Amino acid sequence: MVGTPPSLGKQPSIDQNPQGGGPDNMTSKEVSMLIFGLGWTSNYLVPKLNKEKISYAGTTTTGRDGSYKFKFSYDPALDPSSSSSEDLEQYRVLPTAETLLITFPIKGKEAIKYFLDSYQKTHDKKNDYHVILLGSTGIWSIEGQEQWVTRHSKYDTKDARAEVEDWLTERGGCALNLSGLWGGERNVKHWIDRVASSKEQLKTKNSLHMIHGEDVARAIIAVHGQWNDGKGSRWMLTDMVVYDWWELILGFGGELDSQNQNDERARKQLKWVGELMRENDVRALPRSMEQLGRCYDTREFWKTFGLMPTRARLSSVP
Repeated sequence: MVGTPPSLGKQPSIDQNPQGGGPDNMTSKEVSMLIFGLGWTSNYLVPKLNKEKISYAGTTTTGRDGSYKFKFSYDPALDPSSSSSEDLEQYRVLPTAETLLITFPIKGKEAIKYFLDSYQKTHDKKNDYHVILLGSTGIWSIEGQEQWVTRHSKYDTKDARAEVEDWLTERGGCALNLSGLWGGERNVKHWIDRVASSKEQLKTKNSLHMIHGEDVARAIIAVHGQWNDGKGSRWMLTDMVVYDWWELILGFGGELDSQNQNDERARKQLKWVGELMRENDVRALPRSMEQLGRCYDTREFWKTFGLMPTRARLSSVP
């Protein structure tokens, strides 16, 4: 299971450092990276772009904090080769960029074709754009999957987001498929009630794969800077740790419920973990990889780009 917290938390202001991006780039005709969707990931990406002095601009649906106002929409009933002048205008005002980073989900190859066609129609550029699309490791969650899963393993080819990734990578783009995201308000200990509301529910919880926002940002910048290594590929991204839900609950359950002054709930959840360990002959946690089931092997990404995860331990520290 991959956790997905409900809150995006406080979003970054694009004007944190005009040397990297910010309002000064609102009048620029070209930037290094154009971020479609300044959402949760940008909490970590924007500061790193500023630090690396990589020029950028970004969009939000409201145009807040000096960003470009942009809201993607696609009507499959319309001719994908045609775009209304009103819709094209929101593309036309955007700067030309070396890298287009798409952080929101696009479903169906006709939709991604429309998106890129609309941008290209409104921007002159001699060379092809480098397109990075953020996806999900959920496409590998299929029946009959092998225990150790890599980016080369079979996946749900009928998934609408996977279809977009296939289309994009076949044309030289890059898909970064992220596991469960954490950092800031996205804290695993806040999800315990969702996975441990009953003993029967907890019994089904096995492996968990995560990636911290800091490492997502580092990965994006690495692909941007080493495009020849990333292009034409779908990459799986985790912090290279396979977590055990039972172990996490044993570590976090009491801490969270003590904070909430709900000791009864804490005792109940911890009691279930102990009972399940005895019933399943689990002598110690974490459980073995064989007991945890699906395990993601993401060494290839980190080796290819010469990196290692820096936040490879779930903790209460954001």
